[in-house]
Amino acid sequence: MPRILIADDENAIRVGFKEYAEFLGFEVTEAKDGMEAVSFCREHDFDVIIMDVMMPRMDGFTAVKEIKKIKDIPVLMLSARSEEYDKLFGFEVGVDDYVTKPFSPKEVIARINVIINRNNTKTEKHDDLTHDIYTFNGLSVDITARIVMVDGVAAELTPKEYDLLFYMVKNKGIALSREKLLTNVWGFDFYGDDRTVDTHIKTLRMNLGNYKDCVVTLRGVGYRFEDRY
Repeated sequence: MPRILIADDENAIRVGFKEYAEFLGFEVTEAKDGMEAVSFCREHDFDVIIMDVMMPRMDGFTAVKEIKKIKDIPVLMLSARSEEYDKLFGFEVGVDDYVTKPFSPKEVIARINVIINRNNTKTEKHDDLTHDIYTFNGLSVDITARIVMVDGVAAELTPKEYDLLFYMVKNKGIALSREKLLTNVWGFDFYGDDRTVDTHIKTLRMNLGNYKDCVVTLRGVGYRFEDRY
């Protein structure tokens, strides 16, 4: 039974979602604010977290950063705001997906199923991976260990930035459309759009430092990873 933690200071939202999710066979735990969500994550494991942005005591972004320090749990962020800055910041702290309020519980469950299925697929394939390392000057990408080194310093990427970089490195020198990246990195059933790719590319480049130009923009097409300095 998939376990969901929903953190939102609005009781009606928590109760309404919990009722719908439990009807579909999910196990749901409620948290009234970010601090309570962090506490629950220290004591229990969850398959996915639904996290509101604006909450008392500790906001959603801060809570996600604290949770990511102790456990790598996928996060679906809820927000009453739809500005690109909020989404960009959310992806930077490790959010997997983003939904703007008001939302449909049916849509949220669909997004959660995509996240859970994607993570289960990664787990099943983990034992079949060979130790795969890409190096270029001071850039080292260890795909198997999920470690990226930039001039001797470990880069702190979000889970989705790791996935995006690894896919591009594996397809080095190949033109990759935004649609292809969405399909192969986010999954066939992802509900986002092309701007999701552009947002993640922007933050990925920032984290690659001197090697940001290895991610080349192909105007009107998408992106390509290549050896450039």
